[in-house]
Order: sequence, then C-alpha cells, then structure tokens
Amino acid sequence: MATFTSSLPDSLLEKLSVLAKELQLPKNRLIENALELYLEQVEKASYIKSYQQAATDKDILKVAEEGMQEYFTELNDTDAN
Repeated sequence: MATFTSSLPDSLLEKLSVLAKELQLPKNRLIENALELYLEQVEKASYIKSYQQAATDKDILKVAEEGMQEYFTELNDTDAN
C-alpha cells in the first residue's frame, strides 16, 4: 500500500474527524471509502455520457439497428424450427 499525503481545509478535516469518531473508523479508511464511491460515480457518469453521445451518432444507430434486425431474424428462425 502506498502512502499519500494531502492538505485539507480545516472545516473538512473537522467534519472528517467527527464522522470518523461517530462511525468508529480510522480517518484514512473513511477517506478510502469516500474516494472509492466518488470514483465509481465518475465512472458511471462517463458511461452515461458515452451512451448519450452514441444515441445521437447516426452511424452507431445504424449499426445497432442492423444488429437488432439480425437478432430478430435469428429469433424467428429458431421459432420456426
């Protein structure tokens, strides 16, 4: 595990200290948990943005529609057998 040193505003450090005491967790573990949650949210936002961009891209929509047509054809062929 690597060591990371950072400065925090006094008010944020005070909130961190109070919460860590309430939860009976070390401050570093509370920071790790918060950072993991934050990074997950950033990643989700990135996925959402990429899907929103794809939804307006005519080439991607065409490929998706062609793929769906192929899928429906395969389903119909399977049902016929």
